[in-house]
Amino acid sequence: MRIGLDMRNAGRNRTGDEAVFLALAQELPRMDGDNEYVLLVDDRSDEEMGKLRRHLGVDDHSHVSLEACGPGGKFIWNAFSAPRAARRLGLDVFHTQYITPFGMPRDVRVVTHIHDVSFAAYPEYISCKDRLFLNMLIPRSVRSAARVIAVSEFTKREIEKYYGVPEEKIAVVPNAIDEGFEDADRSSETIARIRKKYALPESYLLHIGTLQPRKNIPFLLRAFAEFRKRLPDVALVLTGNRNAHHFDAGIDKAIAELDLEKHVRFAGYVDAEDVPVVLSGARTAVSLSLYEGFGLPILEAFARGVPVVASDIPPHREVAGEAAAFAKLGGVAQTADMLYATSVEQRLREDMAARGKERVRVFSRQRMAEAMVRVYRSFS
Repeated sequence: MRIGLDMRNAGRNRTGDEAVFLALAQELPRMDGDNEYVLLVDDRSDEEMGKLRRHLGVDDHSHVSLEACGPGGKFIWNAFSAPRAARRLGLDVFHTQYITPFGMPRDVRVVTHIHDVSFAAYPEYISCKDRLFLNMLIPRSVRSAARVIAVSEFTKREIEKYYGVPEEKIAVVPNAIDEGFEDADRSSETIARIRKKYALPESYLLHIGTLQPRKNIPFLLRAFAEFRKRLPDVALVLTGNRNAHHFDAGIDKAIAELDLEKHVRFAGYVDAEDVPVVLSGARTAVSLSLYEGFGLPILEAFARGVPVVASDIPPHREVAGEAAAFAKLGGVAQTADMLYATSVEQRLREDMAARGKERVRVFSRQRMAEAMVRVYRSFS
């Protein structure tokens, strides 16, 4: 089969959903020589296309190609660029994320990857415009897709709950991180360079992810303020773009109310190749989200041997197993205690690091790719 992967997000600093499709684009050709893979991107400069070819390893496999398919805006891509590319390239399968294109040839099986349905669970956290857009297109997309991919059992249940998709139409394909993440450069020169690049403090807690309301960062800030009463020299580093869509205005308000201006650092978007080192410098990685579909930063922290304090929600339990410390939503004092313990108690830190390393093994890229190939082969 000729399988097209929608790679428009490659190189666009889209964090989780970009990382998952980059992993698929790199891993699928390595372990599946039976199918042909076409990586579809929007129009880019020759320099950008060259960088993508190298990053994705396109030239390493004879059954992989990279194709620029036209403008990449949401409407133009889904209405014109993608359907036209599917016809021109003779695709058998088109694998995208969330929104399925209009007018796709009938003999093309469309697969849509759903990372979470936070927009359905917490509609108040997105704009009216986005809510209208998603309410119109997501139900149509999951109905028209030949198969829907959920990144966790929790997300599968949520898709069934909000959109009435039959269970047999949904395949669970858990996310994974690069096997090289654990062994990424730890040299003193690299650490010094990256600390300078992101202005990292000497000692810090770390939150990796977007700065959207569902990430529950004002609650993290309240817990951090309590934590500082015992460890005042430890800062909090927040990654993510402050100018991004749906930035949580409550973050700045909480920082001002809690007098944390000098103790919270905004690192901005962290380049993928720098994440391992930024993580390794943290005393504890924190993810106190109200809602997630999976929880990739938890696995990344585990791979680097960093303790994790996570909100006690089903997808975090599904990903972390018994390897993280789980905080109850709203429990400021309890969360502060966990942050303190994971930062200073060496035995606990070592035990959590060992359990985390074992947990990472459960979510390998190879398993992710094998599960995805089984979905593709079900169409043949």
